[in-house]
Amino acid sequence: MSEQHSEHVVPYSTYVGVFLALLFFTGLTTGVAYIDLGIFNTVVALLIAGIKMTLVVLFFMHLRYNKGLSRIVIVGAFFWLAIMMSITLADELTRSWTPVAHGWSALVPLVGHLF
Repeated sequence: MSEQHSEHVVPYSTYVGVFLALLFFTGLTTGVAYIDLGIFNTVVALLIAGIKMTLVVLFFMHLRYNKGLSRIVIVGAFFWLAIMMSITLADELTRSWTPVAHGWSALVPLVGHLF
């Protein structure tokens, strides 16, 4: 008896197309790095990185053709990433809430008025 595998065969042209798209987005990332977009530099870089990550996950990791457990693992990984990013952002955005200690030098003028 022979076992039959029902794996999806991806044509080479798809891999070449995805590879060329990845090269294009890498060049775009380099080109945008030389343009001053102000506060949007990071946003654009992360957007391009997200597109490249999606291409790699869908085609090179075959997530586009897999069902079931593979998708659950990827969704779980993104959920964990969202948790970690929210904790990091919560820390970063609330750092200014802590009052700054002025030390003993702020009390020196008050001591002179007491005597």
